Amino acid sequence: MIKPSNSKLRPSTPNSSSSSLSLQNQTDNSNACSNNNGIANPSIAYSSFAITHNNHLIEYCRTSMSALAGSTAGIIGLTSLYGFAFYILMVVILWLMIMSKAGPNYQRYFTSSWHVLTNGFMGGLTTYVLFWTFLYGMVHVY
Repeated sequence: MIKPSNSKLRPSTPNSSSSSLSLQNQTDNSNACSNNNGIANPSIAYSSFAITHNNHLIEYCRTSMSALAGSTAGIIGLTSLYGFAFYILMVVILWLMIMSKAGPNYQRYFTSSWHVLTNGFMGGLTTYVLFWTFLYGMVHVY
């Protein structure tokens, strides 16, 4: 039997425990190391497993959002640039939702907020166009 995957973001810094924690109950752990002079060293080590898990989670959310947004655009009859503008709007809304879920310490879960916004943009676009054109044709052409 296949077990469903855990869909919670995992902290990618080593000071965080990786035992299925949700974002709501994370504590603020300082990741700065100090050298002999007592000056903080900003180098941070990331867990590649946690980063990979979080990237897969974002990809799943983006694919689902693209299919749903494409279906919506097809059903309401968006055409040309309005349809592409709708996709960009949906990508930004998804990005804002992910960033609000991660909170102000998003660096604990992702290496960059820009990466969260742009990762999988073109793959999501192809899914969006597929659902957009299919449902537009089914509703408005036939």
